[in-house]
Amino acid sequence: MRRVLKVSLASALAAAAVAMVVVPTAASAQYPQGQQGRPGQGSRPEQDPQATEGDRPRPPRIAPLRRSAAAGPCPYVKVLYDAARYVELTGDRVTMANVGFTGEIEGLVSDCSYQSDQPITVQTRVQFNLGRGPQAQGDGRTYRYWIAVTERNRAVLAKEYFDLPVNFHGATTTTVTQDQTIVIPRAAATTSGDHFEVLVGFDVTPAMAEFNRNGNRFRVNAGTGAAQPPAQ
Repeated sequence: MRRVLKVSLASALAAAAVAMVVVPTAASAQYPQGQQGRPGQGSRPEQDPQATEGDRPRPPRIAPLRRSAAAGPCPYVKVLYDAARYVELTGDRVTMANVGFTGEIEGLVSDCSYQSDQPITVQTRVQFNLGRGPQAQGDGRTYRYWIAVTERNRAVLAKEYFDLPVNFHGATTTTVTQDQTIVIPRAAATTSGDHFEVLVGFDVTPAMAEFNRNGNRFRVNAGTGAAQPPAQ
């Protein structure tokens, strides 16, 4: 279903109303761990230095997007650090035994197109690595994530939430990729793509955001591996 979220730019650069239209596309696939089999190269996951070569996860693979023509630079597209990981914890101790469902945004690619005074169309592809810890209940979980458009280093112009239903089919981890199309109208032809920034993140609680902000993390397959030490 096509959803439209309307906001107003706070800057004098755009006196007209601005809308972000997020159009979900059909590309959405699940791959069990170790069977992604997709072309393209994503970012390399952080590895357990004590793991053997055979235990280390292979680098995630995410298919590149087809390049499009743009009259200027594209918006900056990135994952918000505080919302890059999703870790459910039960009890009052941060231990692996208390971990429920987990998730990590492991790959992100994007491209854009616009000409003259046309709106900017941004294509994004996000790869999620998801896991079930010892406290996870059931074989399925509906995660939630969001995409936001901001004036670069300024106010949020629009934010849209998406449900990500996942069935683990008895496995402890799985990988999901989703494509989204974002349309950003411009007030004038002189407004280039780098005036905007597109952020992606999980819908996390304040406690989860603080956990991420402090550099704490568990591997996606928490419950079968060691916890990662806090970042220095």
